[in-house]
Amino acid sequence: MSESAARVSGLTSWHSEWSGLRVAVLGLGVTGFSVADTLIELGAKVFVLAASARDQQRQLLDVIGGRYLEHDLRSVPDEFVDFSPELVVVSPGFHPDSPILAWAAEHATPIWGDIELAWRLRDKVLPAAEWILVTGTNGKTTTTQLATHMLEADGRRAAAVGNIGIPVLDAVRYPDGFDVLVVELSSYQLHWLGQTPEGTLSPWASVCLNLADDHLDWHGSRDEYRAAKAKVYTNTRVAAIYNRADEATRQMVEDAEVVEGARAIGFGLDAPGPSDFGVVDGILCDRAFLDNRATTALELTTRAELDSVGLGAPHSVANVLAASALVRSLGVSPTVVRDALRSFRLDSHRTEVIATRDGVIWIDDSKATNPHAAAASLRAHDSVVWIVGGLLKGVDVDELVRLHAGRLSAAVVIGADRTSLLSAFERHAPTVAVFEVDETETRDVMPSAVRLAATAAKAGDVVLLAPAAASMDQFTDYKDRGEQFAKAVREALEGTTDDDDPGSAEPAR
Repeated sequence: MSESAARVSGLTSWHSEWSGLRVAVLGLGVTGFSVADTLIELGAKVFVLAASARDQQRQLLDVIGGRYLEHDLRSVPDEFVDFSPELVVVSPGFHPDSPILAWAAEHATPIWGDIELAWRLRDKVLPAAEWILVTGTNGKTTTTQLATHMLEADGRRAAAVGNIGIPVLDAVRYPDGFDVLVVELSSYQLHWLGQTPEGTLSPWASVCLNLADDHLDWHGSRDEYRAAKAKVYTNTRVAAIYNRADEATRQMVEDAEVVEGARAIGFGLDAPGPSDFGVVDGILCDRAFLDNRATTALELTTRAELDSVGLGAPHSVANVLAASALVRSLGVSPTVVRDALRSFRLDSHRTEVIATRDGVIWIDDSKATNPHAAAASLRAHDSVVWIVGGLLKGVDVDELVRLHAGRLSAAVVIGADRTSLLSAFERHAPTVAVFEVDETETRDVMPSAVRLAATAAKAGDVVLLAPAAASMDQFTDYKDRGEQFAKAVREALEGTTDDDDPGSAEPAR
């Protein structure tokens, strides 16, 4: 190990000697700026490299004393080589096969993500916050928000950070500190964890909610994607929480290098065994964090109560159980968990009911950006007019269509690349009426989709926007997609009466 690499390896505290360290920061989005700002505060020399950045962030970087270079990331700029970084900190979405990262690896320059850096700096405000980690293909944000809400209801100073809320480095530097950080981790962030063993974080508790194919184009294979997700359990100290219905998460826990004494805690919609969370006769139960768990259980809430706050769908119940397990590991009482759930509200674009008219319910689940999430949404309804399509990110949709063909009243296909979707409907749902949105202008896509869905829907149907795909082919992001759907629904329904005929359209086949 070189003298420079040895110095970087020893930087494990806010109070280490960071002054003068040459650090290259890749990316200047919200995360990249928080990294640069933190390192400059520590006295490091910071060089930020990005393909583009907003004017405000470039200007702020200049004010705080950072250097910025806008450059095509498909090559290594001379300025980067001349800077000769001792450490590279990469923003989450930065592709791992980048030539710049290849250069860093060739020159034995350590590569960290923002989570690694934040863990090393967590002792700025003492006592340092405990960390609980949340990942999974779907349900991360809801589970993170649920756990944070429960902790706050218990009087803890808690923050949802990472892939949600504020950057984790901003939370670490918050002057008053926190008791607990609930850290949502994407597979991108997890990919960069554990590059150096001495810096690997050691959370109080961790959970992988589920695993299904996603982001395969970024990771390169499902094995690499799984390996990234499995890192969430490394060095867990108290509770490694897994989904009993998802064998991959159980295997992750069994294979993980956890701290001696850490317990494996299962959750699921069936009856719980000892050390599990589960459901008995509609009652959500904890059989993990009580003395007599062999023969008794603690009641947390009921499915009826969850229905009343929009959390009654099976995937939402699973998220509630996972969040409850996380906070129960920290000693939050069942009574507090129950009271917190009564006041919790889901974010927009997550199975959000937009309107009901003539017995048809219109639901926005634009956050269902992959087949696994869309499947969970579809399972909650018996008769669906499904609005689907977008960027599939290398994921196969055949199985999704095959499994849910029987509950489809019709389908409306959006998205620039729809060949694989249409082929899946042709093979697995030949009797389902499939409509295609021909409009390509963003402002026209959802009004057309809503018009076609209204034509197909009948009393008892749910019109469900659950695209099973990313949104960036036609929209800014999933929020933009959901907002445009909701706007189109409201405008369409406001323009009709209960007796109006929304028109007719012929299916694409």
